[in-house]
Amino acid sequence: MTRVVHACLIDVYDTILVSQFVPRTKELIEPLGLPLDDWLAEWETMREDRDRGRMTVAASFAQTLRALGVEPKPELVEELSRRDAELVLSYTRLCDDTVPFLNWLRSRGIRTALVSNCADTTRPHLDYLGVTPLVDALVLSCEIGSMKPFPEMYVTALDDLGVAAVDAVFIDDQPTFCVGAQAVGVRPIQIARGAESGYVSQWDFPVVHSLFEAQSLL
Repeated sequence: MTRVVHACLIDVYDTILVSQFVPRTKELIEPLGLPLDDWLAEWETMREDRDRGRMTVAASFAQTLRALGVEPKPELVEELSRRDAELVLSYTRLCDDTVPFLNWLRSRGIRTALVSNCADTTRPHLDYLGVTPLVDALVLSCEIGSMKPFPEMYVTALDDLGVAAVDAVFIDDQPTFCVGAQAVGVRPIQIARGAESGYVSQWDFPVVHSLFEAQSLL
């Protein structure tokens, strides 16, 4: 018999919203005349530091500029940060099922937490999108110093919600992060948006193609 679900932990990127990072970055750095591939490669080397809160996005801009031979003057870093905050609004969209799904969870008394590997710019962006008031907790890797699939991310969310692992589910597009949830006793559901019809997972947890499909599993 399936236990009653009291909490739903939900990923952010490619689960409740879609972000076009590469096109956004291309537009951001175009005035600098720097090679996009070189910028992206350098940016990737700092991903874990950003996600663990050891480096801000602004500091990453400075380090990337320096690595590519451009002096990271404070005014340039500030301008890149400002422009990036503007561009993210154009290159990011909430999935159509996000708000209805979050409202559905709340109407059923299911507590919710967004659990994301992300940098320090994510919280203000979620605030801007109006998502923050629709959930009970935000567990962002950059703020707690850990990352999925490490246990601290899931345990922090459960503690914030006051719910036991066996009474929670976790939804994420990354199967390895679903495995991390499973390891601490949370029932995972993989969301595979845009996957081809007939997609078969190699894992032993269910796969859905939208948040609406997940409703029948809660």
